[in-house]
Amino acid sequence: MEKSTCVYKASGEVDAQQVRDFLEANGIACSFHGESLRKTHGLTIDGLGLVEIHVQAADAHRARELLAAADRGDFSLDEDLLGE
Repeated sequence: MEKSTCVYKASGEVDAQQVRDFLEANGIACSFHGESLRKTHGLTIDGLGLVEIHVQAADAHRARELLAAADRGDFSLDEDLLGE
């Protein structure tokens, strides 16, 4: 099995699920690594609840590029599409 690489550190389960769904929608398989407390409390305090999102090493560069593009707002929905 190929080595996995951390591409994102999420603050709890909701953040982790959103990032995973985004990456998987773009064809990148993910796995979670981290504190199991996130499943019962859903928050991060001093690292408790922190979730690392890992992808295969071969996908790490593309995953980081996609996440950077999302941070820049490249994937924002147009207001016309939101019905506002």
